Amino acid sequence: MSFASLGLAPALLDAVAAIGYATPTAIQAAAVPAALQGRDVLGAAQTGSGKTAAFALPMLHALLARQGTRRGLHGLVLVPTRELAAQVGDAIRALVQHLPSTIKVSIAFGGVSINPQMMALRGGTDIIVATPGRLLDLARHNAIKLDGVATLVLDEADKLLDMGFADEIAEILALLPARRQNLFFSATFPTAVQSLAASLLQEPVRAQVDNDAAHEPDIAQRAIEVDAPRRLQLLKHLIREHGWKQVLVFTATKYASEHVADKLRRNDVAAEAFHGDFSQGARTGVLADFRAGRLHVLVATDVAARGIDIAQLPVVVNFDLPRAAADYTHRIGRTGRAGASGSAISFVTPDAEAHFRLIEKRQGLRVPRERIAGFEPVEADTESLTGAPAADPNGGIKGKRKSKKDKLREAAAKQPA
Repeated sequence: MSFASLGLAPALLDAVAAIGYATPTAIQAAAVPAALQGRDVLGAAQTGSGKTAAFALPMLHALLARQGTRRGLHGLVLVPTRELAAQVGDAIRALVQHLPSTIKVSIAFGGVSINPQMMALRGGTDIIVATPGRLLDLARHNAIKLDGVATLVLDEADKLLDMGFADEIAEILALLPARRQNLFFSATFPTAVQSLAASLLQEPVRAQVDNDAAHEPDIAQRAIEVDAPRRLQLLKHLIREHGWKQVLVFTATKYASEHVADKLRRNDVAAEAFHGDFSQGARTGVLADFRAGRLHVLVATDVAARGIDIAQLPVVVNFDLPRAAADYTHRIGRTGRAGASGSAISFVTPDAEAHFRLIEKRQGLRVPRERIAGFEPVEADTESLTGAPAADPNGGIKGKRKSKKDKLREAAAKQPA
């Protein structure tokens, strides 16, 4: 299949060729024709599958068709994080640069002053990519009007809800016109996401490609058993043994990311932490250094699990396992992108074994355990570097922790008769 067979305008075909897109990805082939017909789309695809072009190309096609007659905001793209807003906005701008007519693409997110973003919206915009909170701030300042939006896109819908944006999304929906096209993309579909999709979409075309083995990313997954206190030494050993020039390491907490990065620097490894307490300027600077190779290791919390696209990133390491099983997919999806291969390594401590088994069960996979000579686990139960207590039999996974009543019953049972 070619882009020409999707029904795109000739100017867009020239744009995708100029950027270097060869053939449509599975999600693009499934979603674009339906979106061009004005249908609502429910897209299920893993990160790195080409979702941005799947909704950007139909929006740009519609704008080109309305050339000379369009007025006001046409497309609204809601995303969960600052990094994803910048990534999606830049990708759409790259396409727009090769189009014959002027199409304005704006990006808005929190963590920075709102004034430059308000100034940038003077005179209007055609497409805005925004996080929900900042979009509402702009609307309350009358910097943008949403009553003329023709196409709404929810990108990474599962993360939008997981990050607590349900109320903001409801408030935004109330500001939008009732008649519009809705394009809904998510990598996972827990109950809350399914409910939102059902309330939002009208007879949607389903673009289900996440289980297409031919298009799954080429990621070699490893699970290494190690005691918690030895993880840092194991990480340094693996970096040196494999000669990795770029490594994205995930930790559970901000403190752990700072601690691990500091220890690596003390061992002459160019490393830096990356978490939500950083200012937007600091986050942008750290990512720029990592992309440019000035940093070899980026130690991040789950703020980096989505929205960060590092070309040819060779390896991701789960220093701490993710709390939610769905986040495992998004973490390892930072490697093996755009047809490249990659590796994902998880450190499995004795107290986290049950947790990792639950992740495997929910992901429908089995990763063989392995041990590295000199780093074999000898402890039966340890606390992690983050200071978290040993995992409970349910693995500590979100939604499966013991209830308060269960804990009270256990405490009562331990009391002497």
